[in-house]
Amino acid sequence: MPLVNTKKMFEMAYKNGYAVGAFNVNNMEITQGIIDAVAEEKAPLILQISRGARDYAKISYLKGIINVVVEENPDIPVSTHLDHGDTFETCKQFVDDGFTSVMIDASSRPFKENIEITKRVVEYAHPRDVCVEAELGQLGGIEEDVVGVDDVSKHIADPNQAVEFVEKSGCDSLAVACGTSHGAYKFKSEPKLAFDVIQGIGERLPGFPLVMHGSSSVLKEFVDLINKYGGKMPHAMGVPEESISKAAKMAICKVNIDTDLRLALTAKIRQVFAEKPSEFDPRKYLGPGREAIKEMVRHKLHVLGCAGKAGECL
Repeated sequence: MPLVNTKKMFEMAYKNGYAVGAFNVNNMEITQGIIDAVAEEKAPLILQISRGARDYAKISYLKGIINVVVEENPDIPVSTHLDHGDTFETCKQFVDDGFTSVMIDASSRPFKENIEITKRVVEYAHPRDVCVEAELGQLGGIEEDVVGVDDVSKHIADPNQAVEFVEKSGCDSLAVACGTSHGAYKFKSEPKLAFDVIQGIGERLPGFPLVMHGSSSVLKEFVDLINKYGGKMPHAMGVPEESISKAAKMAICKVNIDTDLRLALTAKIRQVFAEKPSEFDPRKYLGPGREAIKEMVRHKLHVLGCAGKAGECL
C-alpha cells in the first residue's frame, strides 16, 4: 500500500491503548533493521527523518530506501515524518517532498507565536493530506541541533494551555513536555514522568493523540558493550520502559526512538572491531549492527503495545 498519514494510526492507538513507534533513520542498515522487525511483528510504523539525516544522506537516497520499504511490505502501514522542523519553510519542503506527516517545533518561541507558526504549517499541510505535530513545553538534552532546557521540571506542558493551543492551531497531535529528555544522558537521577500532565491533557482533550519525545531507554546492554570495547559513556540513563508502557496506555499515541538505534548499531560495530581488529569489510560490522537494531525494535514494539496492530491501522 502507499504511504499513509498518521490519522488512522493514532485513532486506533488511542482507542486500543497502545503507542506507535516512531524511529529515526539515517541510512539503509538502520531502516532495514527497523522494517525487518516491524514486518515480523506486524506493527504500524512511522519512519522519522530529521534535518540532520537529510543533510547526511540526501532526501533522494532516503526516499529511495523508504520506497523499497513500502513496496516490499504492502501489509504494513508506513508514515514518513519530519522530526523537529523548526520553520514553516522546512515543513513546507518536506510536505512538497511527499512526506505524510511533519512536526513544527516552535516550542522555544512565546506561546502565541508557537500557535501562529503551527497554524501556518497546518494551513499548508492539511489540503495536501499531511498531518501536523506540534510541541508544547520544552524537553531537556541534545538531539542534533535541538538543544533542550537544563531543568525539564520547570518546562512541563500546561494542560490548560494545551487545550487553547490545539483549538487555535489546528494541529493533529501534540508533543508534550512531560519529563523526558533527548540523548543518552537524559537524567542525573531516576526520572519521574509527569503522568498527571498526560492524564490532565487527556481529560481536557479526549481522543486527541499526544506524543512523547526523548523516549529512548538507553538500554544497559548496549551501553555496557560500548564501554567494554573502548567507549566512554558513564552515567548514561534513559526513560524506564515501564514508564513508556504506562504512558502508551494513556493518551500517548506516538513514542520517538532514536538514541537506542544509535547505541545498538555503535555497540555491535565496536564489538566486531575489538574482537576482529583486522576486519575491514563494512558488511561484516554493519550486518551485526543491523541485526541488533532489529532485535531491539522487536522488543520496543511490545513495550509500546503495537505489535500485531498493523491490520487495524490500514
